[in-house]
Order: sequence, then C-alpha cells, then structure tokens
Amino acid sequence: MIQACLNGSRAPEEHSALPVTPEQLEHDARAVVSAGAGSVHVHPRDGDGAETLEPAAVAAAVHAIRVAAPRLELSLSTGVWITGGDAAERLRLISGWTERPDLCSVNFSEPGWEELIALLGERGIEVEAGLWSVEDAEALAGSGLVESWGAGSHGRGRRHLPVRRILVEPHDESPEDAIARAAAIDAVLNRAAIPTPRLHHGYGPATYAVIDAARARGHDVRIGLEDVLVLRDGSLAPGNAALLARANVDGGG
Repeated sequence: MIQACLNGSRAPEEHSALPVTPEQLEHDARAVVSAGAGSVHVHPRDGDGAETLEPAAVAAAVHAIRVAAPRLELSLSTGVWITGGDAAERLRLISGWTERPDLCSVNFSEPGWEELIALLGERGIEVEAGLWSVEDAEALAGSGLVESWGAGSHGRGRRHLPVRRILVEPHDESPEDAIARAAAIDAVLNRAAIPTPRLHHGYGPATYAVIDAARARGHDVRIGLEDVLVLRDGSLAPGNAALLARANVDGGG
C-alpha cells in the first residue's frame, strides 16, 4: 500500500500545487487515487492556510475528500504543534469534531499521546502510531495498545486494540542515517513480536532511500508534498499525483 501525504505543515508558498483549501484537497484526492494511492494523510487548514484542528475546518476537509473518493482511507494529523504545544487544547478541539476521519496519526514523541489515543477510541477513530525513535518504539511496545505474539503471549482475545498501523518515521536528512534509524525502530518492534502493519517514510533527501529500503522488506510506504518536493531525478514535482506515479514506477516492489 502507498499512502499519499498531501500537504503536511508546509506553507502554501513552498509549492504552487500544495493543496490547502477543501476544493484543492478534493482535486488532489481524486488525482492520487488515480495514481495508485490506497490511503491519504492530510493536515486540515483554516481560511488563512494555517494548520488547524478546529471542528469546522476539519469537517470541510473531510467532507471534500469523502466526496472525491468515498472509499479512500483518510488519516488526519494531530501534531501538538498545531495547537501551539497545548495538549489539552488538542483534546478539546478533537472532542468537537463533527466529521470523522478513519484514522489519526499520533506522535509518541509528544506529550499526552495516551489521553489522545483514549479520546480517539471513544470517537471511533483508529490510530496510526508515529514512531520517530527507538524510545518511541519501546513506549509503543510496552503500551498494551498493539497486539504482541511474543513468547508466552496468546494475544488479547477479542478486545479491539486502537492502533491499526505503525508509522516508522525517521527524521534524519541523511539517507544512510534515516535507513539505520528505521531499521533500529523495526528491531524493537520485531523483538516485541508486534504484527501490526508498518508504514515507512522519510523526509527531504532521505525520502526515496527510506521508501526503497522499506519496500525491499515488504512494508507499506508513503509519499507526497508533505515529505518531499522533488522527483527522484531532483526536478520539482508537478504535484502529489506525479510523486505517487513516479514512486510506483521507479520504486519497485
């Protein structure tokens, strides 16, 4: 599976094709589905183009994408920077959402992730657990929020666990360092015998190296203007659909 990350926290002036408005998100959702996306990850924006978790803006973004691609899996960011580092405000805003995505990414490096996951579960929203480091992976492994088939473990019966997917997200710009960090995170998850599907992605110069290494190991990946602005040859990407199309053609796997 390849996920399209449409906009992230980038400023609109960073790329002329960055989708910000609901109409732009609707257009890009159709385009990336045609290019092979099985999932889409979005940071909703307010009228000024700034990231927001405000219910009205979230509802507009979710509705636009549902209209464009009703069966497309939709994930939203919950990065605590969106509320200026205020984890309590993040909970308050999400409590008011009237339109729900399928998933939300939750960064285990941020404060308040336990409370956030509990709230999302109450709202019927599953979780993509964002792991930036070995320490994040260890926190997830000990959290009880994912299945574990280690020695002596018989799973957790029929109890539904909230984490649908694990995001392995090295932030290193060096391709070699990013691949090494992703492998170290994977090693923690492997030792804990966690079978939850993993999606790997990198940022900037490390993007394609991380994607290729992950595909070689059979993992899902993501690409889009949130992560990288250029194609493999270094030329500016026309937009999200072009990044998806070239990743599928050039990446193998």
